[in-house]
Amino acid sequence: MTTSLFTTLFLVALLLGTFTKLWLARRQLRHIRAHRDQVPAAFREKVDLASHQKAADYTCAKTRFSLLSVAFEAALLLAFTLGGGIQLLSDWSLATFDNTLLQGMSIIVAALMIGSILEIPFGLYSTFVIEARFGFNKMTLGLYLLDALKGLLLGTILGLPLLLGVLWLMEKMGSYWWMYVWGVWVSFNLLLLFIYPSFIAPLFNKFQPMQDEATKERIAALLNRCGFTSSGLFVMDGSKRSTHGNAYFTGFGKTKRIVFFDTLLQRLTPAEMDAVLAHELGHFKHRHVMKRIAITFAVSLAFLWLLAQLMQAPWFYQGLGVNSQSTSLALLLFFMTLPVFSFLLQPLSSYYSRKHEFEADTYAAAQTDAHDLASALVKLYQDNAKTLTPDPLYATFYESHPPALERIKHLSETSK
Repeated sequence: MTTSLFTTLFLVALLLGTFTKLWLARRQLRHIRAHRDQVPAAFREKVDLASHQKAADYTCAKTRFSLLSVAFEAALLLAFTLGGGIQLLSDWSLATFDNTLLQGMSIIVAALMIGSILEIPFGLYSTFVIEARFGFNKMTLGLYLLDALKGLLLGTILGLPLLLGVLWLMEKMGSYWWMYVWGVWVSFNLLLLFIYPSFIAPLFNKFQPMQDEATKERIAALLNRCGFTSSGLFVMDGSKRSTHGNAYFTGFGKTKRIVFFDTLLQRLTPAEMDAVLAHELGHFKHRHVMKRIAITFAVSLAFLWLLAQLMQAPWFYQGLGVNSQSTSLALLLFFMTLPVFSFLLQPLSSYYSRKHEFEADTYAAAQTDAHDLASALVKLYQDNAKTLTPDPLYATFYESHPPALERIKHLSETSK
C-alpha cells in the first residue's frame, strides 16, 4: 500500500465516521423532540408527562453536547496525526532522552496527557452544567478534582509499569512479541478483576456491608436458589456524586461481591430489589461476563497481530503524518486510529450486549415476578432520566441495553 492511499483511506474513514456520528445525533434529537409531548401508551400509568419531558430534555442536552465532542475528537486526532503533533512529540523525545524505552514512554505519556488536559472542559461542563441543571450532580469541585488526582495516581502506578513492560517486549521478543504482550495484557486485566473490589473501588467510594437483616435474609435465599455465592452484600455511597441509581456485580472468583447504590435502595420495594438482583444473577448464570472477557481477549490478540504487521510498513507511519518509525509510535498511532476504522462495527457490539440483557431479563422473570422487574425498570428509567423514545437507529449503534419499550414488551411476553 502506498502512503497517499493509506492517508486517503484514513481521511475517508474519519470523515465517514464523524459524519455518521453527527447524523445519528441529529436523528436522535429529532426523534425525541417529536415524541416529547406524549408518554408512550405502555408507560402512561406509571410515568407522568413531566418526568417524560425531563428525560427527553436531559437526553437532548447530552446529545447536543456530544455534537461538539465528536467534532473536537476528530480535530484533535487530525492535529496529532496529519497535523504533525505526534511528529513534534517524537522530535522532542529524541532530543531529550537517549534511552529508546524512555523515548517511547515519553511520547505516549505526553500524548495522553495533552489529550486529557484538552478534554477537561468537556468533563467539567457535563458534570457541573448538564448534570447539575437536571438535578443529578452532587459532586463538589473539590471532590471532582480529588477523583481526578486519584485517577491520575492510579493510572501512573498501574499504567506506567505496564507500558514499560509492553514496550520492552515489543523491542526484545522478536517477530512474535505480540504473543508475549498479549499474555501480559491478559494477566494484567485478570489481576485488575481480582483487586478492583477490595483495593481500587474503595479509593473512590465507601462500601458498607448491608445492615438490614430482613433484606440480607431475603437476598441470601435468592442467591441460594440461583446457586450463587459472593463475598458479601455492600451498599455504595453513590449519592455523594449523583442521584443516579444502579446495582452491579464486581470481582472475580472468590472476590465476587454484590453492590447496591444507596440511591437505588431508597426507591425500590423489596420485591423490585429482588427482581433487579435476579437480573444481575442472570448475567452470572449465562456466563455473560466470562463470554465478554473471552471475546475481548480474542479481539485484542487479533489487534496485536495486526499491529505487528503494520509496524513494519513505512506507509503506516508516513500516511499518518509521522516520518519516524519506532515501536512506541506504532503502538500510539495504532490505538489512536483504531476507533476510526472500527466505528461502523459498533452495532455488532451493541447488539451482543442487548442480547445479554434480554437473556438476563428472561432469567429474572423465571426467578421472580416479571411485573416487579418491569416496575423496577420504569423507576430506574425515571430516576436516571433515560428517554423512553430513543431513535431506533441511534439505539442500534450506541445502546448497550434494549430500549425501555422493547424490554417491557419482552417481560410482558415472558410472563404470559
